[in-house]
Amino acid sequence: MTTHTESEQMSVSDQGATVWLTGLPSAGKTTIAYALAERLRAEGHRVEVLDGDEIREFLSAGLGFGRADRHTNVQRIGFVAELLASNGVKALVPVIAPFADSREAVAKRHAAAGTPYLEVHVATPVEVCSERDVKGLYAKQAAGEISGLTGVDDPYEAPEAPDLRIESHHRTVHQSAAELYALLDQRGLV
Repeated sequence: MTTHTESEQMSVSDQGATVWLTGLPSAGKTTIAYALAERLRAEGHRVEVLDGDEIREFLSAGLGFGRADRHTNVQRIGFVAELLASNGVKALVPVIAPFADSREAVAKRHAAAGTPYLEVHVATPVEVCSERDVKGLYAKQAAGEISGLTGVDDPYEAPEAPDLRIESHHRTVHQSAAELYALLDQRGLV
């Protein structure tokens, strides 16, 4: 009689993965993540969206926005994402993560654990982001109320070779989510 280990019994659709959506504030990362999550859940996948704002409030409260604190925040999120993904959850992570070395450290953690990791750059120009200004950050920065806004007066290091680059200003949310779904399908993760 042949027995199967738990991992052998897991179907491809039950395989977890981390999908890290990086981009400027108001680029559309969270909106795309929630649209994809809705589709994946409808198909029976286990999905969690690790929203950067919620993580800041609950997991990384007390951290500032300097480089060291941003790195710590990204590493915490990466740890949680890998934990979820290694347990069969599709972890969708819409987080700015402005520094390439921080994102690389997360990717290496996933690689070391053998957990699928996809980096998606939501490549929306700063001009479009400032028009959207979902949270009013660009207006506050322009008025001198805040400083250190990623992509304006604080650096954003765009991924050089992401698994996918979405130009959300040329696509609807549905089209962007469908493009991301196609990548998951191509990689055998749905």
